[in-house]
Amino acid sequence: MTTLLLWDIDGTLINSGGAGMRALRTALKNCFSIEGSLDDIDFAGRTDRWIMRRVFAKFDLPATEENFARYLEVYLAALPTELAGPGAHVLPGVRNLLLAAAARADLTQGLLTGNMRRGAEIKLGFHGLWTHFPFGAFADDGEWRNDLGPHALRRAREHTGREFSPERIWVIGDTPHDIACGRAIGARTLALATGSHSASDLATHQPSAVLADLADAAAFWQILGD
Repeated sequence: MTTLLLWDIDGTLINSGGAGMRALRTALKNCFSIEGSLDDIDFAGRTDRWIMRRVFAKFDLPATEENFARYLEVYLAALPTELAGPGAHVLPGVRNLLLAAAARADLTQGLLTGNMRRGAEIKLGFHGLWTHFPFGAFADDGEWRNDLGPHALRRAREHTGREFSPERIWVIGDTPHDIACGRAIGARTLALATGSHSASDLATHQPSAVLADLADAAAFWQILGD
């Protein structure tokens, strides 16, 4: 039996120390000469496309494909500099778990994230984690988080040549949106209290399991049934 792990990025694998929000503000200034706070936009568990649409709505910007593409390019250009600032780090236990999972023939790892693919590569590449994930689903695939799961499953099949039964698929994330996204494809869900939601809050959304973080590798493998 092969297990498929589909990982969220922000708040699950890494904490970017606010780099994403700073890059979005930089892009807003450089593209549209607007300086303003984005603190009232709920970023957690959302897709980049969804977030950008909310930014445009807040500042009454035309939500055209041309504007989206322009804003995205400037955001991606600003992201590496912002990641190099203080605060960006890999979350506890993540490096060791990813390495251990990569060494196992019965595990396949991919991404299921609200980041655009290029943004995901920049963020994970900065920390040396990008090579763990040969496929994934991204905001390029859709604006709504629950629409991304089927893309991840299709790419997992294409990459491995295998079918994954729902009880062997785990969606791992730090928000209620990750839990809902996993449930939408019939997967099991592991919620991590490493983002802006507490373990008790996440538990109310009925994931398959909850952990404070990934520092306790034995607890992680026990949840997966190993």
